[in-house]
Amino acid sequence: MTLADAITALRAGAEPGRAEGMAAYHKQKREVLGIPNPYLNDLAKEWRQILTIPERVALAEQLWQTDIFEARIIAAKTLTQARIKEDEPVWHLIASWVPEFDSWAIADHACDAGQRRLVAEPARIDEVEVWTRSDHMWTRRAALVITLPWTKQNHPTEHDLAIRDRVLGWAASYADDRDWFIQKAIAWWLRDLSKHDPDRSRAFLAEHGFRLKAFARKEAGKYL
Repeated sequence: MTLADAITALRAGAEPGRAEGMAAYHKQKREVLGIPNPYLNDLAKEWRQILTIPERVALAEQLWQTDIFEARIIAAKTLTQARIKEDEPVWHLIASWVPEFDSWAIADHACDAGQRRLVAEPARIDEVEVWTRSDHMWTRRAALVITLPWTKQNHPTEHDLAIRDRVLGWAASYADDRDWFIQKAIAWWLRDLSKHDPDRSRAFLAEHGFRLKAFARKEAGKYL
């Protein structure tokens, strides 16, 4: 499949009059085609079935470079898969996108794909930790979003618990950051963690909750 074929397939899913509303909602200056998410899901599923991993990596890289809103999203969806043998090229491509994040929708879809690769090889956490020291807000935020699987385990190993504590340390280092997206990401991590490990969420809020914005404290404690 060529890039031209992929763009043609994307444009076929555009709905008249939808692009303007999507661009406004997502605050996009790049081109928005106006494609509903179910269409993107179905198209990505089809591509995952017919393309090899190297072909998907090559196509995803080309789609990302078009800088079309939906093209960047489907680039991530095309790489979202739990089990991939020899997945280093996939991880490397996803990680290369992080410094270009500028939109929560694009960032979250890319991080969703990255979560699978991080779970497959948790040693990549060392690379993610470097993101926490970036001057780029979206990169710092990505460190929390991509590690969300560690909030959801019902039976975590000692290694998993160590990763939880490590990420909570990152969250603590972010607590004084006033950016809404950073505060929201901290709250998201704590809220999801509280469903499976309420003691850790409570302990974080007891020690650092006063440093968070009020909406973040409320969201973090939603299920406590």
